[in-house]
Amino acid sequence: MAASNPYSMYANSKLMTASPAQLTLMLYDGAIKFCNLAIQAVEEGNIQKAHTNIRKVENIIEEFRSTLNFKYPVAKEFDQVYEYIYHRLVEANMKKDKEILEEVLKHLRTMRTTWEEVMKHARQ
Repeated sequence: MAASNPYSMYANSKLMTASPAQLTLMLYDGAIKFCNLAIQAVEEGNIQKAHTNIRKVENIIEEFRSTLNFKYPVAKEFDQVYEYIYHRLVEANMKKDKEILEEVLKHLRTMRTTWEEVMKHARQ
């Protein structure tokens, strides 16, 4: 049996031991990464790479929406934001529009920063 990739083992361990809050942060990081890759692909004219990475961001947004707990009133507001971002991603994918992707990226970064602050306050 071949030895596993040490980085892969570390990443898997990190994922398996992460708290729900850390997993959310990791999803934001992934969405930001894939959005950046999609922007780069659009700039390069690589339609398939752009499509693949936009779909990855869409999937993360769908995951966020599916895990909202609507017993809290703020969930409805988050759902509206996620819905808006999702529709902008669909539009960006149809048009391969860099400006729309940059708008989405700005929203994702803001939401990630906010989530990180929530995590810091929760630890205190």
